[in-house]
Amino acid sequence: MITLNGYPTLSENAIRVLETRYLRKDAGGRIIETPDEMFRRVAHNVSRAELKYGATEKERQRWEDVYFQTMRCLDFLPNSPTLMNAGTDIQQLSACFVLPVEDSMDGIFDSIKHTALIHKSGGGTGFSFSRLRPKNDMVQSTHGVSSGPVSFMAVFDAATETIRQGGRRRGANMAILRVDHPDILEFVDAKAASDRLNNFNISVAVTDGFMDALARDENYDLKNPRSGEVVGALRASEVYRRIVERAWQNGEPGVVFIDRINEGNPTPAVGAIESTNPCGEQPLLPYESCNLGSVNLARFALGETGRAEPDLNRLREVTKVAVRFLDDVIDMNRYPLPQIEAMTQANRKIGLGVMGFADLLVQMGIPYESREAEAAAEDLMRVVYDAAVDASREIASERGAFPNFDRSVFAQRTEPARRNATVTTVAPTGSISIIAGVSSGVEPLFAIAFKRRVLDNAELVDVNPLFEAIARQEGFYTDAMVARIAREGTLHGIDGIPETWQKVFQTAHDVTPEGHVRIQAAFQHHTENAVSKTVNLAREATREDVESVFRLAFDLGCKGVTIYRDGSRDLQVLSTGATTTAPAPAGPRVPRPRPEVVTGRTTRMETGCGNLYVTTNETDEGPFELFAQIGKTGGCAASQTEAIGRLVSLALRSGVDPRAVARQLRGVRCPYPSWNRGHKVLSCADAIGQALEGYLEAVQPAGGAADTVDRAERLAGNCVECGNVLEFEGGCAVCRVCGYSRC
Repeated sequence: MITLNGYPTLSENAIRVLETRYLRKDAGGRIIETPDEMFRRVAHNVSRAELKYGATEKERQRWEDVYFQTMRCLDFLPNSPTLMNAGTDIQQLSACFVLPVEDSMDGIFDSIKHTALIHKSGGGTGFSFSRLRPKNDMVQSTHGVSSGPVSFMAVFDAATETIRQGGRRRGANMAILRVDHPDILEFVDAKAASDRLNNFNISVAVTDGFMDALARDENYDLKNPRSGEVVGALRASEVYRRIVERAWQNGEPGVVFIDRINEGNPTPAVGAIESTNPCGEQPLLPYESCNLGSVNLARFALGETGRAEPDLNRLREVTKVAVRFLDDVIDMNRYPLPQIEAMTQANRKIGLGVMGFADLLVQMGIPYESREAEAAAEDLMRVVYDAAVDASREIASERGAFPNFDRSVFAQRTEPARRNATVTTVAPTGSISIIAGVSSGVEPLFAIAFKRRVLDNAELVDVNPLFEAIARQEGFYTDAMVARIAREGTLHGIDGIPETWQKVFQTAHDVTPEGHVRIQAAFQHHTENAVSKTVNLAREATREDVESVFRLAFDLGCKGVTIYRDGSRDLQVLSTGATTTAPAPAGPRVPRPRPEVVTGRTTRMETGCGNLYVTTNETDEGPFELFAQIGKTGGCAASQTEAIGRLVSLALRSGVDPRAVARQLRGVRCPYPSWNRGHKVLSCADAIGQALEGYLEAVQPAGGAADTVDRAERLAGNCVECGNVLEFEGGCAVCRVCGYSRC
């Protein structure tokens, strides 16, 4: 990596993300600090915790310098709220929290109020709704009946929609419901429609009892949480099939293995774990917060690219510094609620993880999907875990164990005192991995080359720096080859690229579902909390593929799993009105100019308003415009269909995925549905959507080589702020150009 004054240079993307989201600004929105000043601000603020334990000012300054050096060298970075808020008036440094949802109106609305305070301060929230009585259950105080957990989730969602997190981070929630709750099927279907609960990730808390019933193809009991009574039973295989179906359709729900999570609960005497943070990697007790950071594994490669080895000694040293930093964060944090401060201080949980794993594998010459990669994952995480535990014990000898230590499993096992109830978590690292210029978390490389939109809708191609260096060094780099890689999303089958590098430079969609799960499991073996990982599936993946992922994750010891199938979520899931109206820093999209001659085809659709003629025209780049004509000019139906056609044309000319456009039109209803050649037509808009889908199937079969949208762009749509490609990780969509994220 190129260095400046001994420090790695920050990439163009890193500078852009820092300027947009992290660097301090004055009242007029002007940036008033440099990246180095940001790192110094954070190091100075966090190191002040040392003074609380008797350190001299000279000793505090030494730790400030160590923290600054570690961050500025990009060896370690804390979670975004710490970078954003340390040393500012906000001073809220935690990424996420878990709040209880009690089975009373007062308890529910207290949690909603607390959620608003947390989101305002820059954090995300996780909830278990499993304590709420089921739908239609008795409510004695009003002599009425309960509306059930899913109805109250909608209230939490609406509250989240009104809050901007510190102006820079949007609210994110996790909703969890136990699989033995009577409303489990309604919960599983809660996000089947793309216009509901868009501020929530949802996961089913799967029990060991459920998995046993599934293995035996038996029924399992449903329990009313209000009374504890068994109120019914469901076939485990039917519930499992429903979970798989919904996950296949749009990636939700995920699953968390709640009994396995509680097996790893360090303080069961304090309480049971019911929920996780929004991305699922941090199980927490009610009112606990997570304090996260990640070691950049890509910085620990020694030797020539392709034959490097990890510098384990330096990895241990940096890990110990990171643990002390995160422990100091707990003391410097300004907590949004006194209950959160009390519980966080009592257990002092931290979550140190890793990023840049895929980059390190490339430097080692190891394909991501290989037994060698699994072994490397386990070995690296073992080093991080062992060093983190050692550091926590060393800090405990200076400052004392976490207050609940005597009630912990460590005390029961007569282990040495620890400062922190947990030390390791593998979190998604969307924004901080952009700052570090490396792959996110333990995910594979997202892309070797991808198109990036800039001002005036022009496009540049960004190339993975490791690949570019190797390709130029070995003499096979060409602009045409890079353009093809950006278009196809993979190196495989591209002439001129040595087979060795085709194997090493695997992207998320080159890796099989089993390969994804095996890497997650390898990291989980030495992670006290959980591992955030998205199992990417091709668009043509089957429901059976999803089912096998869930089963394999359970069998290999994972604590949960999230899948995402290509194109299974359109942009409606990723953007609501509040976000789509945000200013786009990269400038507005400019529609493609219309050539003199275009070609197309016209489809006649029978609607309740008469025959509708839909013409779809195309250029060499794919669908370009759409005209819809019905009835006489000047009529209401005619004007509405003309308006729809104009808006569809504008979307197509601006680069929006035509399949996403069709999905938005399909299902719109009017009072006069009809039938068109055996297919029900709900409205003129629905007919236009059907005609566009028919055109796409005829000239561009799903998943075929003729798709107009690059393979990478089908993963999660486009960023609503800058228009560039989004990728899914840990249940979130992340833009690696501007740093926008939405969970």
